[in-house]
Amino acid sequence: MAPDYSFMELAVDLAMKNVESCAGGPFGAVVVKDGVVIATATNCVTATNDPTAHAEVMAIRKACQALGSFQLDGCEIYTSCEPCPMCLGAMYWARPAAVYYANTRAHAADAGFDDAFIYDEVGFHPEQRSLKMTRLELPRAQDHFDAWVASQVQVKY
Repeated sequence: MAPDYSFMELAVDLAMKNVESCAGGPFGAVVVKDGVVIATATNCVTATNDPTAHAEVMAIRKACQALGSFQLDGCEIYTSCEPCPMCLGAMYWARPAAVYYANTRAHAADAGFDDAFIYDEVGFHPEQRSLKMTRLELPRAQDHFDAWVASQVQVKY
């Protein structure tokens, strides 16, 4: 698949319109399958009070609903900026064929959206992260994983 700059233009236009309308942060995303736009979204974190409502995550949600699938097989994602760690994780789970981005995370940091600390934190052992994380061990904590492994009705992903 060769990138189509018109889809990137759309993602950037969405980001600009979001800024101009004061609807959220300066981010836009487009999901394309077989040359057709199946979903578009903008950042709506502040509009919805949802810290996960990044443009890429919202576009992935809409595209998956449109396709009736939890994966974006054969799809491309065009986003106005290099994905943050959360969006990157969502993209790996969604499994698109390709991701194209316009601005880098350095550009985002210059605009006040610096997520470098999250990239750093992910590599740390949970007890070393700045967000307090403590494992609470329970005797039956793994029962649901055992039930999943034994289940005959698993949907693999």
